[in-house]
Amino acid sequence: MKKILIGGAWPYANGSLHIGHIAGLLPGDILARYHRAIGDDVYFVSGSDCHGTPVAIRAKQENRTPQEISDFYHKEFVECFEKLGFTYDLYTKTSSDAHKNFVKEFHRKLYESPYVYEKEVPQAYCNNCNTFLADRFVLGKCPKCGSDTRGDQCDACGTVLEPEVLIEPICAVCRKPVSFKKSKHLYIAISKLQTELKALVNRHPEWRKNAIAFTNKYIEDGLRDRALTRDLEWGIEVPKDGYENKTIYIWAENVLGYLSASKVAAEERNTDFYELWGKDAKHYYVHGKDNIPFHTIILPSLLLGNGEGWHLPDQIVSSEYLTLEGRKISTSQNYAIWVKELLEHYEADSIRYFFIANGPEKKDADFSWREYVHSHNSELLGAYGNFVNRSLAFIVKYCDGVVPNGIENPELDAQIGEIFLSVGKQIEKGCFKAALAEIFDFVRSANKFFDTERPWITRNTDKAACDNTLYQCVQIIANLAVLLSPFLPFSSEKVLGWLNVNNKWERKVISAGYVLPEIEILFQRIDKKVIEIETEKLESIL
Repeated sequence: MKKILIGGAWPYANGSLHIGHIAGLLPGDILARYHRAIGDDVYFVSGSDCHGTPVAIRAKQENRTPQEISDFYHKEFVECFEKLGFTYDLYTKTSSDAHKNFVKEFHRKLYESPYVYEKEVPQAYCNNCNTFLADRFVLGKCPKCGSDTRGDQCDACGTVLEPEVLIEPICAVCRKPVSFKKSKHLYIAISKLQTELKALVNRHPEWRKNAIAFTNKYIEDGLRDRALTRDLEWGIEVPKDGYENKTIYIWAENVLGYLSASKVAAEERNTDFYELWGKDAKHYYVHGKDNIPFHTIILPSLLLGNGEGWHLPDQIVSSEYLTLEGRKISTSQNYAIWVKELLEHYEADSIRYFFIANGPEKKDADFSWREYVHSHNSELLGAYGNFVNRSLAFIVKYCDGVVPNGIENPELDAQIGEIFLSVGKQIEKGCFKAALAEIFDFVRSANKFFDTERPWITRNTDKAACDNTLYQCVQIIANLAVLLSPFLPFSSEKVLGWLNVNNKWERKVISAGYVLPEIEILFQRIDKKVIEIETEKLESIL
């Protein structure tokens, strides 16, 4: 049994989740379900990112406290993830006492290292909003390429920035010019860790290509030291004398949530937290492309700087961008599909299927209602749901619900065994789309087998042949349910329940004579009218 840590990115608790979040985070649940199915000791953790300027600004806009805002969205996130079938071992929040206490102890140790120093720097301040601004809340033009950008990084050319170097900097909230005030802060010397960070990326050629490319670019451009503290009220207190009116910069504490959350999860399970962060564990980090540097540069720098031998990232599962009907998702313009609303009208397995089969795994992807409805009706329902229901309904109708006798099929058994091995390897490599495609190739071959054998005819002309066909179909269905359980947990749970088998990652055999319970339709067809209705809703926003 191997210890597995799976860390899903922590969404900002300043607004509702949209489909872009789900596209990036869903692989984490697939990994967790798979590793549990093969018998590993899994710790799947994440939480709501509650501190920092985004939450404080939203609170000010709504005349509420940052705690009230973050708690409200945290509750909404928890409900959405539960409905989507995410099996977090712990989904917490950065405002929890456990996280804050862990972070302060981690930083105390970090400040003793040779990598932390004090520096007086200009910090962006908005006189109109009467607040200091986090880097990402300063807008302007990139000094390198001239594109419109945020104060932390230029998306156009990839340059890592500081707000004070922007041309014509303005506040992202009120769009007024910002000023800069001198302030003393603690910095971590990431530049001194260049050798270790370069070695880390070189050791992991299996990382997603975007993670390798982005990380190498940051290193080659020259790593820049980063502030650990900020002049913000809403955050975790800095555990150092003289810094009583400052807080820990959000980027220097939210990524430590993987440690604080897994520590709580380990304590609840009465297992060794330090063993989970030892050399024999395996760690996955699941997030979108814009979070790559936080997981390949910043988190490793904090872990290395702390000096206690923490386990560095193994697998970076970084998705590309998701667009919506050919346009960039914009939360400020309300041009998005909100997860809580999507779940009110569509099945969780249907949503999960689309974002794996058509998601931004290795390149940017687009969500369109036409493609979503087609994917559901033709693939999920038309191929998989159809095979399961036509096979089992046939047995219920013509065999009194009793699985008939069949002949052992070594060729089919070997094929199923190979698919288990192949799909498992693909999941572990982060190739979820390929894994799901292989399973659905098997689904299509199963439908072809049913059609070729024509049990609706052989039930009258060759009962033994008909029985054997149905027996083989039941074996295929049982194994498909296990193979699909990480991807489609709700429908898989139904099928596994009908056949009275577990989801352990191994070939299943259903004995002849087993009596099926009452069978129901696995997926409901989506009316094509939905395409026009949902598309018009989006067009009305523009």
